[in-house]
Amino acid sequence: MAANCIAKKPVVCLSFLYQKKGLNYQLSTLLSSLSDFGRHTMAMARPFLLTSRVSTLRRVQIVHSFLFSSVCRRGQPSPPSTSFSLPSESPPAATKVPFAASAHGRTWQDPYHWMRKTADPDFIDHLRRENTYAAGFMVDTEQLQRTLVREMRSRLPAKVSTPPERWGPWLYYQYIPEGKEYPVLCRRSEASDSGFVNKLLCFASGHSERKEQILLDWNEIAEQYGYVHVGACRVSPDHNFIAYTVDVNGSEQFLLRIKDLGDGSIVQRSEVEGVVSLAWARDGRTLFYTVSDENQRPYRVLCTEVGSDGTNDMPVYTENDSSFCVDITSTKDGKFITVYVIDAAYPLDGLDRICKRMPGVQVFVEHHYDSFYILTNAPLSENKESSSVRSYYLITCKVEHIHLPDLQRIIVPSEDVSFHDMDIFNQHLVLSKRLDVEDLNPWYFPVPTDLCSIAPGSNHDFMSSVYRVVLSSPVMPDVIVDYNMSEQTFSIVHQEEIKSADTHEHLVSECSEVKNDKNFIGVERWEDFSSKYYCERKQVISHDGIKVPLTIMYSRNAWKKGESPGLLHGYGAYGEAMDTSWCSDRLSLLDRGWVMAFADVRGGGDSSWHESGTGLTKPNSIHDFLSCASFLIDKGYVHNGQLGATGTSAGGLLVGAAINMKTDLFCAAILKVPFLDVCNSLMDPSLSLTILDYEEFGNPHIEKQFECIRSYSPYDNIPRAACLPSVLVTASYNDSRQTALITLPFSSLPVCWMNTNANMV
Repeated sequence: MAANCIAKKPVVCLSFLYQKKGLNYQLSTLLSSLSDFGRHTMAMARPFLLTSRVSTLRRVQIVHSFLFSSVCRRGQPSPPSTSFSLPSESPPAATKVPFAASAHGRTWQDPYHWMRKTADPDFIDHLRRENTYAAGFMVDTEQLQRTLVREMRSRLPAKVSTPPERWGPWLYYQYIPEGKEYPVLCRRSEASDSGFVNKLLCFASGHSERKEQILLDWNEIAEQYGYVHVGACRVSPDHNFIAYTVDVNGSEQFLLRIKDLGDGSIVQRSEVEGVVSLAWARDGRTLFYTVSDENQRPYRVLCTEVGSDGTNDMPVYTENDSSFCVDITSTKDGKFITVYVIDAAYPLDGLDRICKRMPGVQVFVEHHYDSFYILTNAPLSENKESSSVRSYYLITCKVEHIHLPDLQRIIVPSEDVSFHDMDIFNQHLVLSKRLDVEDLNPWYFPVPTDLCSIAPGSNHDFMSSVYRVVLSSPVMPDVIVDYNMSEQTFSIVHQEEIKSADTHEHLVSECSEVKNDKNFIGVERWEDFSSKYYCERKQVISHDGIKVPLTIMYSRNAWKKGESPGLLHGYGAYGEAMDTSWCSDRLSLLDRGWVMAFADVRGGGDSSWHESGTGLTKPNSIHDFLSCASFLIDKGYVHNGQLGATGTSAGGLLVGAAINMKTDLFCAAILKVPFLDVCNSLMDPSLSLTILDYEEFGNPHIEKQFECIRSYSPYDNIPRAACLPSVLVTASYNDSRQTALITLPFSSLPVCWMNTNANMV
């Protein structure tokens, strides 16, 4: 249903809702249609295919997921007066088989352990019965779903494309062809636009002055295999080849492919599965890539040559410690490969290590002429504990001095300053930070609102003086802005067009006032919709006195204090901040009077905020979420009894645990591929990515950490006598990470959990 859905393979999709009443009915109907519809529009505006220039400190989400639902009959304050029909059949009940699990001297029963065998015919039959029941339950919402989809489609811009970005003699961009679902990566020669030098470079590279060249068409792959998911995608330094990884069956086992951009042919070679990251050497024919082990952990770096059959690809590095992953990329200028350090001009001359490996320490390397620039959170003294929370700082060293123990520190921020990212150009250094560093005499980028965030563009061209960023705000469609670092001027490159769902006219918007107005080129201004949709950030006091950021959105016209329904979003894991960027799909809720809220609980965000919600401190995340929910009700943003919650993957853990702790706070919840059976999953190191998750949630083989995980694990803490809220859950049967389904009814409450990560449809 969703325009941006990457999965069209046949899947068994489970969804449950056993109470259709008032808010619960509205929430399940709206959210089953919303489902992030159309998010590809501005996702495309963010660079994610051409280069590896992503946020330096961005954590890769490693997630698990499970299934949950419950039923009870309970009254709710002033529910909408609407009658609904229920399926004639009762909810399906799964078979129970006695099984005793034990750890640290404790034993408990798990009668649905047998569902780990997903090929069991009884298991498949149970899933089919659940799907049948879910379809019958939602049948009378079909008209509303069609209405919502029509609204969402009508808001999409007529043309979905990214603005061209210069790299060498080419301009690279993407667009979605009319009537198609997936993007196309293209380029055109900048020589066709202007400049004798660029024309000469284009001629020297052996390419004609064509207006447009299609490099990669996702739609063609999808038509051939019925499914497509492109992972990494890298163009060679000489612009003659493109290496990419593709999953054509939903297994998350990506195949390596290399395409000759001269004649458009795929370079024939033996297939390599489990490829994760890619990096080209300077010759444009030597390619490094990483592969995963049986647990989907990237652990080995190999080197191949374009034109070889792949059978003799040479191993470069192997990580034998199962608690570490291996990633590979190149420096901005293309002169070094960073997995340790490899000279890209002499790729077979071996590795050099920059810093000693330490638990919790990260090192990010760039190169500028004869020096390395390194962003790291390594301890500044030998006496500092390696496990303590550390901020990132910048150091440098000459290439020939890489082995010296003491490196020159350029910028060591004060305790109230946190660096988040670094980028480097021929004449400029870009640092992303939280607070001001006045003594650097920096240039500041004006933003339209305090609730606006700035994300870097791909910025692949080392020689460029233009830095591209994406501005995101809950009340403003994403804006792509180019900042000329030499001239200290700004220009708006692109902002998504949003239409009204009813009139197809532009929504009422206003131009934002900005600082340093003289630095803007032309008369361009970004538009936001704060005149129609109100957005504010509150600081909510959690159980231990810590202030938790809560972003709240509602329609100025449709919202009614103390009477409106609300939906609280949560995640809080892996150091990932909540995504509060513009999403036109939310308008279908806001215009119906809903409140949309986003809780930035501990476990997400920067280093200190992340670490204060991991391991033994993970319960902080759950208490933060509950505090934000209570705040919405107590302050009259949401009607008491009409608050829903939603979370995806690790966010499902957050919501599931919150429901267990305070069963009467939420009326309904949406869980998308949630991670609920935390303890059982982490106890099994054979499951994909489990060992890597010890850093995030703790290691249950250690008794103290086991007790902590067991105390909040949603599957292990379902209240037996409580009246639980209605829950709609979606998941997929095809999953390469977790393959065990467990169903556990308490008293008369049918409760289902599933540890199956999914590509949702």
